[in-house]
This record gives sequence, C-alpha cells and structure tokens, in this order.
Amino acid sequence: MRMVDVIQKKRNGLELNEEEIKFFVTGYTNGDIPDYQASALTMAIYFKGMTEKETATLTQAMVDSGETIDLSGIEGHIVDKHSTGGVGDKVTFIVGPLVASVGVPVAKMSGRGLGHTGGTLDKLEAIKNFHIEMTKEEFINNVNTHKLAVAGQTGNLAPADKKLYALRDVTATVDSIPLIAGSIMSKKLASGADSIVLDVKTGSGAFMKTLEDSEALAREMVNIGKNLGRNTVAVISDMNQPLGYEVGNANEIKEAAEILQGKNVEDLRKLSLEIASHMTVLAEVFSDYNEAYETLEKNLENGKAFEAFRNFIGAQGGDTAMIDDLDKLPQSKYHVEVTAEEDGYVSAIDAESIGVAAMYLGAGRATKDDTINHAVGITLKKKIGDQVKTGEPLVVLNSDEENPTDSITKVKEAYTITKETITAPTLIHKVIN
Repeated sequence: MRMVDVIQKKRNGLELNEEEIKFFVTGYTNGDIPDYQASALTMAIYFKGMTEKETATLTQAMVDSGETIDLSGIEGHIVDKHSTGGVGDKVTFIVGPLVASVGVPVAKMSGRGLGHTGGTLDKLEAIKNFHIEMTKEEFINNVNTHKLAVAGQTGNLAPADKKLYALRDVTATVDSIPLIAGSIMSKKLASGADSIVLDVKTGSGAFMKTLEDSEALAREMVNIGKNLGRNTVAVISDMNQPLGYEVGNANEIKEAAEILQGKNVEDLRKLSLEIASHMTVLAEVFSDYNEAYETLEKNLENGKAFEAFRNFIGAQGGDTAMIDDLDKLPQSKYHVEVTAEEDGYVSAIDAESIGVAAMYLGAGRATKDDTINHAVGITLKKKIGDQVKTGEPLVVLNSDEENPTDSITKVKEAYTITKETITAPTLIHKVIN
C-alpha cells in the first residue's frame, strides 16, 4: 500500500477503508510516513470530511497506537465526563462528588491548562498538599473506597493523536470536525471508562462558536462512542459568558465547594445537575433522568455531595481545612474593581476576553513553561441581563498587582452595555444521545 494512493482517494472524496486508515495511523506514529504526506491527508479530510464509519475507525486506530488504561479492578459501572473547554468551567469539581454520592465510580484522568485559565489539575493544586500523581493501585483503591479520584494522565495514551494534533496545529487543519471528534474521543476511550458524558460548549468562549458547529461535533462524538461500544451522551451548553461568577484556580475551587454546600449559582448548579443526572442514568443507578436529577439535587442540600468532595480531597493528600474554611484558600494581595461607565443592561460578555484577562493576572499559561498563580482570578459581579449603574463594579480582579492595566482593558473590552433590557442566554441548548 502506498500513502500517495490513500491521499488521492480521500482527495477525490471517497471513503477510506479500515486497512487504509490503520496503515496511515500506524505509519505516521512510527515515523514511516513523513509530515508532508500526513498533512496532505489531513487537508483532504478537512475539505472532504469523513463518514461515521471512517471517523470511528480513525479513533480506534489512535486508541490502539498506545497504551490503554485497565480499570477492571474498579467495582461498578465507570462513567467519565469531558468538557470541550470554557471560561469558569469548574463543573468537574461538582459533578464528580455528586455522582460519587450515589455510589457511581468516577475515575478521571485530567490535564493541565494552556491558555485562559488553569486546567483541572492546576485548580486542584490550589489546595495545599493535594497530589495528582498516584500509582495505578492507589488510583483504583481511591475510586473503590471513595468512588472518586482525579489523576494526571499517565502512560502513553493515544500517541498518534498527540503527533497528529501538533501537525494539524501548524497546517491550519485543527478545525475539522471528524479530526476534533477523533482526537477527543481517542483519549477518553483509552482512559477506560464504560460510558461517557460530553459537555460540548458553544458561543464566544468556546472552541465552537456557533450552535450548528457545536451540534455537529457533539453528534460526531456520540456516533464514535456508539460505534465503539461506549454509551455516550452529549450536552450542548452555552459559553457566551463565563460559567458561574468565578474565574481562576482557587476562585473556582471556592465556588464549586459553595455549590456543594448548597449555594445556588443558577447556571453552574443547573449544568452540574444536568451532567451528573445523565452520568448516573448511564450507570443504571436510576431508570430515568427526572429521578436522577431529584435525588442528586437532594444530595446537594443534605451534605452528601460535599462529604464526597471532602473525602476525595483528603484521600489525595489535600488539606481539608481549606475546604471546611474556604478563606484559607490562596488569596491575592489586591482586589481591583472594574466599573461600568454608563447606565444600562449587560447585553454581552465576551467570555474569551475574560479568560485572557485572567491569564494576564497569572491564572493561566501563555506558554507551557509558565507558572500558575493559584491566588489570582476574576470575580464577576454582573452577568448578561443584569441592570448596571455608572460606577458599579462589573468585575473584581483578584490580583497581585495594584494596577493590572492589561486585565482592566481586556475586561472593559469584554462587556457590552445597552439601554434595552436583555434576556439571559439559554444555558442548555440540546442533549444528544
């Protein structure tokens, strides 16, 4: 088989068979197929697309290119969740304990952040002594004991995806829906969960800016799961403004803990319950969504979910005193208000700009070698639909600089204020299963 023939076939819009796709993935991963031929194929895929069968085959080939995590030692039906990323997205810290509170095991492999804010692991490390490095035995024991563990990705998971993504990043082929879907799902499938719930973001702060593109990506990933034997549900949720009111590392841990203690931050609480309900239905703990939602909501109110969170933090070495007294989490030196310059209503918040403003403060990484400052971040005081008067704070910048000019400028760019009343955006657009 020749790579040039595979490229030509896809260039002409024909369907690649399993042998051809495996030939490409194996050859490129091993270094037998050069970058210029791999980039020619990814560009052909970008323009011609892939069928459902092709995409599933590509995903499985990327899974097979490296190690897979054996979670057979975990008791029960393991359910994982994945978010396509957003600003202020601390849902994992609420959903994990919620699902664990009804006995469903959550064994989560997570990464660090590059860009707006820290990743899941960076946020957890805002808690003193919390450790994400565990042996496989420790990880499995924690899940069996506490029904929840979060660790850094170990082993050589889907190396084909890592190599392909680096190539796509420099050849303008990142935003191909089959390639995005295959990339996400290959890592999820290699991580060993039995079922998966996907939180696919849409809007200004999301990778997919339009609902049409977000739905296409969600359907592609659900189809991959179906074709490869994993029950998969996708929730399409809004990211036209940050989720909740806190952006940053310690900020987001604090807000998640407050939700688990019963505080009602409407969008964050609702989305967390939505995702957790689908996870527990997939695990067959509940027969229907409404029963799951009602029970999980009670576990927010009766303290069971918070207890599961506290046990999880303690089991991974974290200082639970920081969870019992949230004021003990890292604190910034300054709290700088950015105020409204006119009366009106908040009609838009560019979530990406808020994320960049947080990164300027030190809450994220511009490069992979940057150090995260866990104490800094942004507290939103006004969201879309809220009335605002001149001089009222829009946000508070939790900063280690007295005058963080770049972040102030970015926040001002993010907010749009109009005279007309505005309705807050729909939070959950669609569920695909």
